[in-house]
Amino acid sequence: MSKELVYLENISKSFDGQMVLDELNLKIHENEFVTLLGPSGCGKTTTLRILGGFTSPDTGRVFFDGQDITNLSPNKRQLNTVFQKYALFTHMTIAENIAFGLKIKKKSKSYINDKIKYALKLVNLEGYENRMPDSLSGGQQQRIAIARAIVNEPKLLLLDEPLGALDLKLRQEMQYELIRMKNELGITFVYVTHDQEEALTMSDTIVVMNQGYIQQIGSPEAIYNEPENAFVADFIGDSNIIPAIMIEDRLVNILDTRFACVDTGFGHNKPVDVVIRPEDVELVEPSEGTIQGVVTHLIFKGVHYEMEVMANGFEWLVHSTTMFPVGKQVGLRVDPFNIQIMNKPESEDEEATAIDI
Repeated sequence: MSKELVYLENISKSFDGQMVLDELNLKIHENEFVTLLGPSGCGKTTTLRILGGFTSPDTGRVFFDGQDITNLSPNKRQLNTVFQKYALFTHMTIAENIAFGLKIKKKSKSYINDKIKYALKLVNLEGYENRMPDSLSGGQQQRIAIARAIVNEPKLLLLDEPLGALDLKLRQEMQYELIRMKNELGITFVYVTHDQEEALTMSDTIVVMNQGYIQQIGSPEAIYNEPENAFVADFIGDSNIIPAIMIEDRLVNILDTRFACVDTGFGHNKPVDVVIRPEDVELVEPSEGTIQGVVTHLIFKGVHYEMEVMANGFEWLVHSTTMFPVGKQVGLRVDPFNIQIMNKPESEDEEATAIDI
């Protein structure tokens, strides 16, 4: 594991008596692409603003490279921020926009010119030095905002929903650009989004947040395949989340039917929640299934068919490359490895509670 660069320690923040962050703890390592992911109002942008120095925490401390920077102004921190609104200076050329921070630092003219050329090459906009911002597309303007940030050689780049205003194709292109830049520059990225696909595509580490708490931290694969609670399972991709009873190790009762699973340590006859991804439900002949049902809805999604199957009183969501028409009787089968068991929260408060890192 690379060196720890950022540590947010017991960060709390309220606005108008409303708790936005509640004793949040988070570590970020050098050269890591970390995404803060969650619904609107979950605290992700507030976390980013506290890290950037634009908002002060009510309690807690911010450490950067081992130093306490909690009370340091944004321009004294070794980081830059790229916002969703590009904030380019409309009266300046692209070169002047990129050079702005370097001029404030009183860098030499030759140094600044070299940096402008380097930054434009990095964002694939060579030759755009003398253009004005309003002559560029949204995607190009966003690239210039990123170029302006990286010429300052920050150790950390903060990105607050920077692709939110772009159309789908441009957004996907920019995702690949950001991954390439991160790998080339060796800069640590902290990225805020509510777009699950964006987080899964780009991140080394995803921090899932809800109601001011961290719900889970992990790789995209771990977050998707092993959600720690129903919120994470429901927020990241599509899921079948079903109340069940853990009979004993490796055996669970789902909808009055026994299913083999691989989880252990949940106790005997304990209420749990089960997560089964739609692509992990196999539709077979009724006699071959663990339970039987009937297809009630069907949509063609291009890569696969999305079907709903009513079985044992539950509407199962199923993704399959094989089409089963509405009204067809089917069996449902699930590999034991694809049944994810989770503890049931005992209260609404527990449902939102933080994990401590």
